[in-house]
Amino acid sequence: MERVIIDGSYGEGGGQILRSGLALSALTGKPLRIFNIRAGRKNPGLRPQHLTSVRAAAAICDAKVDGAKVNSTELNFEPTNLQGGSFKVDVSADQPSAGSGTLVFQTVFPALLFAQQPSFVRIIRCGTHVPFSPPYDYIASVFLNMMKSLGAKGELKLVKAGWFPKGGGELEASIQPVSQSLKPINLTERGHLKRIWVLSALSNLKRSIAVRQANQAVNRLLGMGFRQSEIDVDIRELPSPSMGTSVLIVAEFENVIAGFSALGELGKPAEKVADEAVDDFEEYWRTDAPVDKHLSDQIVLFMALADGKSVIKTNALTQHTITHIWVIEQFLPVKFEVQGNLGEPATILVEGLGFLRQN
Repeated sequence: MERVIIDGSYGEGGGQILRSGLALSALTGKPLRIFNIRAGRKNPGLRPQHLTSVRAAAAICDAKVDGAKVNSTELNFEPTNLQGGSFKVDVSADQPSAGSGTLVFQTVFPALLFAQQPSFVRIIRCGTHVPFSPPYDYIASVFLNMMKSLGAKGELKLVKAGWFPKGGGELEASIQPVSQSLKPINLTERGHLKRIWVLSALSNLKRSIAVRQANQAVNRLLGMGFRQSEIDVDIRELPSPSMGTSVLIVAEFENVIAGFSALGELGKPAEKVADEAVDDFEEYWRTDAPVDKHLSDQIVLFMALADGKSVIKTNALTQHTITHIWVIEQFLPVKFEVQGNLGEPATILVEGLGFLRQN
């Protein structure tokens, strides 16, 4: 197949271009050459956490890889044979790291949906709740639930939480291959609100901190006009070798699930953690868009793969989403239409190609 060449400095110019390219290369079988990897970052090139995604993607499709080393700004990736099965990924193989296990999962998930057999992926010594990546709870409760509406089935289980900066988390993923093309989606209306779920979680800290987070979130939601009967609260103490806290707010509507999260850190009051998650939700709530800005970035690939026209309306168009769309269009014969401006509500449309891999 013709090699796809990607300039890693395009758009946002971060690690997402690498992960998206790897996912699409493994999925389509097209060789990938990516240069200028993370060119605009303070420490350009591959970092240890990016090498984890490279190795994971290579394992599932038996890829030949050149340039997979720390600080490398160029990578050649040649997939040969996409296979399901059992895989183990150690995020701290190169050095102790709280590198995101959920980003590793999202790198291999699209391709393994089209493998010939079910897959089980164990991701160890990783971060599960770390900055600049979706927390485990969002992937499990929002992303994977929304994937079911397209006909994609996967589960992600938290064995141990891994908090920044120590990490030490562990995830177990199960992915069922699809037998037919993914279904297109039309997410332009939320439908009626079913409930708001507040998850306040922590590890190796006083439970009272999680209670304070939950109370602050609920008080803010009541102040926005929601009724107590619409709000469910879940306080969890997660097993972990590290310590940390998080708040996730999940809004379940008739047609869509949206999620908004925030992480604690040393010196940050519990109330501020809750406020950050609620602020994110409030920004979404002020619009009528059903798809939260994080899900829009994660779902566009599956829209392109689906059989027929998909359309979503998101509460804020992000550079992440624009960059991801650009990478998708380098690999697949699709053309997205984006109606809206960066940072504002936007509608995203694409005629999906009805992808089914010929093994």
